[in-house]
Amino acid sequence: MTTVWVWLIIGVPLLALVVLLLYWQLIIAEGTYLGPRIVVLLYDWSARIYERIKQFDVGDEQWFLGLPMTMALSQVVEPLVLDVATGTGRLPRALLRQPAFDGQVIGVDLSRRMLREAVRMTAQFADRVTYIWQDARRLPFDDDTFDAVTCLEALEFTPNPQEVLAELVRVLRPGGVLLVTNRIGRDARLLPGRAFPRDRFADILRSLPLESVKVQAWQVDYDLGWAVKTGTPRGGSVRPLAEILRCPACKGHLDETDLHRPAFLCPRCGYTYPVAEDGVIEMAKPRPYRRSNGEKA
Repeated sequence: MTTVWVWLIIGVPLLALVVLLLYWQLIIAEGTYLGPRIVVLLYDWSARIYERIKQFDVGDEQWFLGLPMTMALSQVVEPLVLDVATGTGRLPRALLRQPAFDGQVIGVDLSRRMLREAVRMTAQFADRVTYIWQDARRLPFDDDTFDAVTCLEALEFTPNPQEVLAELVRVLRPGGVLLVTNRIGRDARLLPGRAFPRDRFADILRSLPLESVKVQAWQVDYDLGWAVKTGTPRGGSVRPLAEILRCPACKGHLDETDLHRPAFLCPRCGYTYPVAEDGVIEMAKPRPYRRSNGEKA
């Protein structure tokens, strides 16, 4: 009996500690401290039920996301918007449903199954939205490309939020609009290094080449951060994918090809990035280019 009591005294608290640790790592932190592969795995698992879990309100999405972004881009003809960690296409839907928005959206995510859901849920806007399977830390675009860049409810689940923020700003053109969120509330205290106090988050944004920084209350768990990239506004508007896409491996220009299936080819390093049957450009896993027997060198 003594042995049983010893196991109970030691084992029960230990089991409780393990359960709490797993709850923190997998539910609150969504795997962020276990590495990107775990984060992606969790989102892949939940992709089919993600919309039911989040229960986004269409009216709120239009009022707090779609309309403000459309107004911020009102002076740009056919603006080009990048949504990083797009998930099931939340931001593209909010923006493309705005009658006054006449541009296009590119959504990037590292969860392939979430992108499959995004394609399905934005099918009515298929001619105005493109999805790319790729890591937010290596965005496959040249500097100063987009009129607006957004990243919603995702920074805290990246290995280094400040690194991702710098990458978002890199591809934003001077005068372009940045819209990002920062985790707040009770659970934010359990995300050290991933979520920041409101003043600290504003300071992080100001440390980048940004101006007109504004951090405002939004949801119970998130603040909204707005900013404009410094510099003289130039360029902008929708451009062909082949003109703005860059190879994530070597930063080289990509050529469109359809020798075997639609794809983008990097002449410099020889990688190909296929366009899947659902239209997603798969850049997360580059493939070496192989010539066919009848193809000239």
